Amino acid sequence: MISLEGVYEDGVVTLEQSLNYDKPVKVIVTFLEKEQPKKRLRYEDFSFEKSQKQLEKYNFSLSEEVIKERRGE
Repeated sequence: MISLEGVYEDGVVTLEQSLNYDKPVKVIVTFLEKEQPKKRLRYEDFSFEKSQKQLEKYNFSLSEEVIKERRGE
């Protein structure tokens, strides 16, 4: 199996390298999704009040859970 990179544009696939085959050969074309830029977190994205509200329903110590996780418990 050979893998080649190329570009699909306006209904045409253009390969970056050429191959010479004497007979027809089956191919699989996979369209790679464009990578979305990772959203960077900003200081403004965090809210102490929101965090407190989200943790209201939990009845355990967050710090104890972190310690247990680090110990592998």
